[in-house]
Parts: sequence; C-alpha cells; structure tokens
Amino acid sequence: MNNYTDMTDEEYDALDEELTRNPPKIIFDGSDWLSQRELRISGLKNMTVQYLLTQAKAANKSPVQIIDDLVSEKVAAAVV
Repeated sequence: MNNYTDMTDEEYDALDEELTRNPPKIIFDGSDWLSQRELRISGLKNMTVQYLLTQAKAANKSPVQIIDDLVSEKVAAAVV
C-alpha cells in the first residue's frame, strides 16, 4: 500500500470520501494459502476443506459464510 503521509488534508479527505462511497471489494477465490491452511489446522478433513473452498469460490463467499449457510439450513430443517 502506498505511503499517504505526504498527502495534504484536502487530498486525504478526498481519498477518505472516495473509499467511503466505494469500499474495496474482497473476493474469496479459494487460492489464499493461509485460509486453506487455517481450515486444515482446525481439524477438518481434506474432503471437507475442498468442498468448502469449491462452494465458497462458486458462491463468491468465504468458507465461514458457507459453514454458516449450511448450519442455518440444518436449523431451519429441524424447526419445521
């Protein structure tokens, strides 16, 4: 990331306004080595990790969001 210490107050305010209106989008594509490693360290089977990563990439979500969706589906089915 650039060093913004040499910006004027006006430039900083303009940048802040731009980022507030248009926040950067973080897209999970399943290639992040650390995320994969963290899933494996958490004790998940390799098959489960691969499933989560595949689903996350297809849905443009994080593995944690996929887990949350799966649990929500199970809870909704149990309540019915």
